[in-house]
Amino acid sequence: MEHKRVVITGMGVISSVGNDVDTFWKNLREGVSGIEVISEFEDAGLPVKIAAKVRGFDPEQYGMDKPFIRKQDMFVQYGMAAAWQAMNDSGLSSEGDGANIDPFRLGVYVGSGIGGFEVMIRETRKIIEEPSGQWISPLFIPTMISNIAAGHIAIKFHAEGPCLDIVTACATSAHCVGEAFRAIRHGYADAIIAGGCENATIPLGIAGFANAKALTRSEDPNYASLPFNKNRQGFVISDGAAVLVLEELEHAKRRGATIYGEVVGYGNTCDAYHPTAPRPDGSTQAESIRLALQEAGFDPSKDNLYINAHGTGTRLNDVAETLAYKAALGDFAYKAHISSTKSMTGHMFGAAGAAESIATVLALRDGIVPPTINLDEPDPECDLDYTPNVAVKTPLTIGISDSLGFGGHDACIAFRPYR
Repeated sequence: MEHKRVVITGMGVISSVGNDVDTFWKNLREGVSGIEVISEFEDAGLPVKIAAKVRGFDPEQYGMDKPFIRKQDMFVQYGMAAAWQAMNDSGLSSEGDGANIDPFRLGVYVGSGIGGFEVMIRETRKIIEEPSGQWISPLFIPTMISNIAAGHIAIKFHAEGPCLDIVTACATSAHCVGEAFRAIRHGYADAIIAGGCENATIPLGIAGFANAKALTRSEDPNYASLPFNKNRQGFVISDGAAVLVLEELEHAKRRGATIYGEVVGYGNTCDAYHPTAPRPDGSTQAESIRLALQEAGFDPSKDNLYINAHGTGTRLNDVAETLAYKAALGDFAYKAHISSTKSMTGHMFGAAGAAESIATVLALRDGIVPPTINLDEPDPECDLDYTPNVAVKTPLTIGISDSLGFGGHDACIAFRPYR
């Protein structure tokens, strides 16, 4: 089977550090944190006081009308906004006089780790108060289910090709991007809108993650998300969405599209170890990295590698991830440029992999490694070059972004600058 080349022709993001790609990337380069004290429910008595929430979000700026906004959970609104940005950026259209893609060749792979969390809470309250269920919204199911963001994006952009909602917790959108790459590479679509969206910083989400011992209890937003730092206590929860338009190279060239970079490899493995903890020796995570780099044609004698780490700041993850890099790369692990942008964005859960893919693509384009901020006391077991505190300028030839999800789901995507 002929393997087609797959490029990125559009990107969009909604995050705590910016609601457009330019702002998002500027703040990552400059080490700007989006983590703040939670103000929306400060009197709830929750054990966690900080989060990285989306600020200044106006859904009407992204092509949504008021009736749609009233009906939809925020995870859908975030996903629609990121997809709207990415599609406008790409210049793709499947409708009208300006159509430049067959709708049956345009797909959507946008996932959410949880789905309509706020809708679930609202409707659950109703049935507790009135067990007959007579006041449950008829829109409850189609606004709660995690695939509905992909469905609405497909409706908006008349995308009648393959449409999938992958749900693999923290690895959700990394798998969406990786599987979209495979679908285009093997000829099942000409372009796919790929990414993820999440809205989990509600009291139930915070309490659930906190009681699972996953969240930091720090009350200082300026020193809370601490990947690879020996003082780390857990991750900082955050919201948002990120979407990339992946397109077959010749299709993109024929229409004169702007090309940001190329997807060149993908690895997908499972720890098969524990519901929440990563495999301690990093061996299964390392295999996903090896697979992505092998497909990408990685050459340690020629390549300058950037790794956008999963880097959550949990005690188990950071050590296992460091071991995975060493197992996958050998001595070259000490030469790689690595950073965790979660030190600034917090953990966007189902949207994290796609947001970090965008950061990786832009790092390759600009030759800039964004920093891991707050890395003042590195864990001795995390002894690689994690780019502490300040961005580094260097010509990069290849980049990977790895994501590790609850349930043992491992994903790694490899990118190169387009040549």
